[in-house]
Amino acid sequence: MNQIVSHLRPDTKASSDSIRQRTLKSAIGCAGIGLHSGNKVTMVLHPAEAGTGIAFRRVDIAGGGAIVPALWSSVGDTRMNTCLKNEDGVVVGTVEHLMSALAGMQIDNCLIEINGPEVPVMDGSAAPFLFLIECAGVVEQDAPRQAIKILKRVVIKDGERSASLTPSSGFSVRFEIDFGASAISRQEFFVNLSRGTFKAEVSRARTFGFEQEVAMLRAHGLARGGSLDNAVVIDSTGTKVLNDDGLRYTDEFVRHKVLDAVGDLYLAGAPLLGHYHGVRAGHAVTNQLLRALFADRSAWELTTIAPGSAAAPFAAQPLSLAANG
Repeated sequence: MNQIVSHLRPDTKASSDSIRQRTLKSAIGCAGIGLHSGNKVTMVLHPAEAGTGIAFRRVDIAGGGAIVPALWSSVGDTRMNTCLKNEDGVVVGTVEHLMSALAGMQIDNCLIEINGPEVPVMDGSAAPFLFLIECAGVVEQDAPRQAIKILKRVVIKDGERSASLTPSSGFSVRFEIDFGASAISRQEFFVNLSRGTFKAEVSRARTFGFEQEVAMLRAHGLARGGSLDNAVVIDSTGTKVLNDDGLRYTDEFVRHKVLDAVGDLYLAGAPLLGHYHGVRAGHAVTNQLLRALFADRSAWELTTIAPGSAAAPFAAQPLSLAANG
């Protein structure tokens, strides 16, 4: 199938005891630099009607082709980021950190207006986007919240890289990485993301890269906006972090891979009820996993989230950007 119909009809109403869909209470905006383009971009998050999901609108492009759905089927490029592309060729890149924040705050419906082809990188994590959402406020809508329930194991393998989804009553992520650089080495992290742990355990982990790769990436049109202000950079010896403020978590590298995976998985079009396990996986493997999932109709079902379940919304708490080792 080309696309999952994961959102309810606009006339579908929530019952009195339903877990309801959520959107922003008011519009809120930010400005920043694109990680790969290096260009300044402004972005505004808007409330959206129940059942409409997450979508981007390029305000610098006229006409109906300016809308880019935030769905797995719209992913057009996965080199060092997740880039969405609609049928008219209009793109919005580096969406994974914002999508991760929307997932972490359990925002079902949002229209994102942006005046360029790339989401601003901010500090390289999802924390600034969580802060924006909390400042805007969150409201419930008169439609039940649904989730994609994983019914059987789905796996993608690409050499040493792999990713899988298996059945679970909530949503959890385990990730493993292994780098030759001793500053990273082998790291593994597990988190259950159904009860608000995303903000404290994952949201502040920044994207990372290697000093010796910067020139090569920029020659290929990537990382032109990257700096120590928005990425953790490992020195050319692989032994030292160049950022003066050090790491936000002792295992910030693997936690950022979890952050990326959460954002890429939210392109499913609805929250997942399942366990994701990534081993050296990146944007490409995770998108391939979603494509394999939706290609097998026996591997998933759409279900209404029950009150009190592991997937029920959490109570949002004020966000702190203070260091947390």
